Amino acid sequence: MASRQRIGSSGTKVLSSAILVLGVVIAVRTLVAGGGPASLGVLLGAVFMAIGGARLYLATRHPA
Repeated sequence: MASRQRIGSSGTKVLSSAILVLGVVIAVRTLVAGGGPASLGVLLGAVFMAIGGARLYLATRHPA
């Protein structure tokens, strides 16, 4: 049986990856629809990518 800590860690990694992918999709969709690099969709996508990437980094790094 998996421990609660391992389940929580796996869940964090999955949700962080989903947020990262969602950010990429938002940014690409905005650019395909004709938005510029400073449009709201691209900026929102960049924020999602930063949050997802940071959470994924923090969840996967090993304590020294």
